[in-house]
Amino acid sequence: MDYIRLENISKSYDNIGIIDDINFSFKKGKIVSFLGKSGVGKTTLFNILAGFEKADTGKIFLQGEDITNKKKNISYMTQKHLLLPYLNVLDNVCLSFKIKGINKKLAYEKAIPILEKFGLSQHINKYPNELSGGMKQRVSFIRAYLKESDLMLFDEPFSALDSITKESIYEWFKQMIKYENKTTVFITHDINEAIYLSDKIYILSKKPANIVLSLDINNNVENFRTSNEFLLYYKEITDCLKKYLEEN
Repeated sequence: MDYIRLENISKSYDNIGIIDDINFSFKKGKIVSFLGKSGVGKTTLFNILAGFEKADTGKIFLQGEDITNKKKNISYMTQKHLLLPYLNVLDNVCLSFKIKGINKKLAYEKAIPILEKFGLSQHINKYPNELSGGMKQRVSFIRAYLKESDLMLFDEPFSALDSITKESIYEWFKQMIKYENKTTVFITHDINEAIYLSDKIYILSKKPANIVLSLDINNNVENFRTSNEFLLYYKEITDCLKKYLEEN
């Protein structure tokens, strides 16, 4: 069974189509990315997935259950880390527990092993202004992870990081997501990033956006970043984008 499935999702504002007849599905534990020009409706699609906005038409199914326009147990991380400056790392990552009414002792018992697992144990008493950009992003990822959600949505999670920091965080990110078989969808404008991190890539057309390419990625290849397979994926994506740009 598909973990999540969208059928014929469309949305418009003031009679202007934003997304039109979006259909996709994927299995549990996959990392899925969406590529497309700025302003084509990727964030609108995410807001519909998260339940922040209602689709005009279509259905959303989670593990076979119709969850269309219903509140969902979903983690949604934006480009900015949004850490609270007056809380240290440990208390920032425990926010979702606090919202659920879990007492501090139990929240710490849940959070500390995860922080240790992903190399953050030495930073739990630091405040956001004491952390580097990459470290803030790691803490924000852990906070989203600890929400124990059905689905994790990341809106350009690496865009604020420099290229060197990005490289250092990619493997850490993949390890974190795979640790408990998390299902993850993210928006990116970086083709290399999408290929390296994703199990599946969708490319969106101009508005009203539709899916113009669906690409399964096999990244279990030795030295994947410099492999012929990587280059072929890159060419297929850039050819698709070039065709799209020439038509617009």
